[in-house]
Amino acid sequence: MPIDAAKALAAEPKSGRIGWERRDVQLYHLGIGAGRPATDPDELRYTLESRLHILPSFATVAGAGSPGVISGLSMPGVDVDLARVLHGGQSLTVHRPLPVRGTATATGRIAAVYDKGTAAVLVMRTEVADAEGPLWTNDAQIFVRGEGGWGGDRGPSARHDPPAGEPDRTVERPVREDQALLYRLSGDYNPLHADPEFAKLAGFDRPILHGLCTYGMTLKAVVDTLLGGDVSRVRSYTTRFAGVVYPGETLRIRMWRGDARVRVAVSAVEREDAPVLADTVVDHA
Repeated sequence: MPIDAAKALAAEPKSGRIGWERRDVQLYHLGIGAGRPATDPDELRYTLESRLHILPSFATVAGAGSPGVISGLSMPGVDVDLARVLHGGQSLTVHRPLPVRGTATATGRIAAVYDKGTAAVLVMRTEVADAEGPLWTNDAQIFVRGEGGWGGDRGPSARHDPPAGEPDRTVERPVREDQALLYRLSGDYNPLHADPEFAKLAGFDRPILHGLCTYGMTLKAVVDTLLGGDVSRVRSYTTRFAGVVYPGETLRIRMWRGDARVRVAVSAVEREDAPVLADTVVDHA
């Protein structure tokens, strides 16, 4: 079996220094659709260095996402075909507001391995801290198709009851044709998002958008719409990737406001509201 759960869980964490500058933050923001309209004061918070705010989801790419998903797939006990890999979900906990430039130590390990029968799920945890203490914790849930069935723990269910009633706000966000090509410059060079031939090998008609790009676009919509544009209010952000997005489509983002919590559902408008992000929660101050 290409995945040895016991060996993967026992492996020593990988640590390394990461760093980022304003330019990295600006590039990430452009990659998730910021800057439209280019002179809008609300958008300049994401694009202009003199007034730059950093969206917490930048944590998923800071230091080019290192140690990230690809690094995690080379951990001891893990030997899988990249074409069988899908990003199943993402959780981010922010311990304090992210600085617009910084250096930190990122420590990555496989925190859990679950057997879903037809797939294995790896939970890849990255903890990041600088000289002042913890900054953020990222958990990426990675599905590896065809690698389940060894009788291991199925793990917890990520599915929630759907939000009740009509959403408090609904917005639509277009995805540019070149969105994936721009977003990948922040560090995720998986050919699934750029190479048509590789996408076909993975079972898709054409390259798909990075799930973490949709993740960032969604958080930006929540912050801009319900949190007054204040990125520092975000405490944690969790989602399950329920479907793919193709560059050129439109995201429909529905939001339900609660006490210090926003529930979110995202769908693709052009495919009859096909689900894209589900079980999505933003906890905030």
